[in-house]
Amino acid sequence: MSFAATLGLVALVQIGMPNLFASPDHSATARIALWGGREIAMLFLASLIAGLATTPYAAFHFHRVTPYGVLANLGAMPVVSALVMPAGLLGLLAAPFGLDGVFWWLMGIGIDWMVAVSRWVAALPGAVGRIPAFGIAPLIAASLGVIVMGLLRTPLRWGGAVVLLVSIGWGLSVRQPDILIAGDGASVAVRGADGRLHLIRAGKDNFLLKEWLSADADPRDAGSSALASGISCDESGCVTPLADGRLVALASRIDALADDCSRAALVVTSRPAPPDCAAMVVDRQRLARQGALALTQRGDGFSVQAVRASGTNRPWSPAGVGEGDFDGSLVPKAAPRSRDATPSETDLQADD
Repeated sequence: MSFAATLGLVALVQIGMPNLFASPDHSATARIALWGGREIAMLFLASLIAGLATTPYAAFHFHRVTPYGVLANLGAMPVVSALVMPAGLLGLLAAPFGLDGVFWWLMGIGIDWMVAVSRWVAALPGAVGRIPAFGIAPLIAASLGVIVMGLLRTPLRWGGAVVLLVSIGWGLSVRQPDILIAGDGASVAVRGADGRLHLIRAGKDNFLLKEWLSADADPRDAGSSALASGISCDESGCVTPLADGRLVALASRIDALADDCSRAALVVTSRPAPPDCAAMVVDRQRLARQGALALTQRGDGFSVQAVRASGTNRPWSPAGVGEGDFDGSLVPKAAPRSRDATPSETDLQADD
């Protein structure tokens, strides 16, 4: 993000910011007024360009954008430059002589002002824009657009703006997973007919739930009771329907697997599943080898995106034995064919 902000500021200077430093040939009063206008304009433009350059990365990592960042910078940065930083430096110089107290007090006043400005901006309507998660490819395209706009000096630089707009549309059009499964199998999020996630949780990992909701651009809190709507639970586990009406079951006890395998389309369990389970299964073995999973519907089955995808072998996380046993999809199991017990004519005896 720092590199993107720096590149944006360099491009701003190249385009024409030096023109704002032109000295006026008017009276002293006009010069003072123009000087103040230049400073405000430069602060506004610098904040705006730096904020825009870092927006793709903030959206990718934090799933949010802050449209009022310029207001926060305009309100806080003058105090930081004129009070907080000088007071901090003078405090360090005065500390060996025991005269630093007044400077820390001044620095505290500036920091209190920054906090007040941030709270005011955060309370404005629409201060936080939520962005659903998108893959690395749109981010790479956005980076290419920022680089082209920042480095080229010919009119071709505006081709970077086209690439940037394409990357924005690409990122916003990415389809979100239909099912999210925690690495320990204790929490499952299922997208229902209302298009929102419904959470089944046997554990209390609120941090995980906050991350799931943030990545889905969902403003609900992890403790909201609305997250459990449409979920039926008993002591053996929980079930909830997908958008197409098929059931997803989280089985917490082995004795619940027989019923879940016969009724649900997908069974998630932190225990070993029976090999004859008729449903699609995510069990202890798969979770141990692939970690957390994101499932997206493809026909009657699901495409699987895993934290540890098949074939992934990193120096800090080497692939273990059997890592490639699971592919990138889940498909319904074929129904067992009934065996015809009628004997063939050659096996018939005279008295049959």
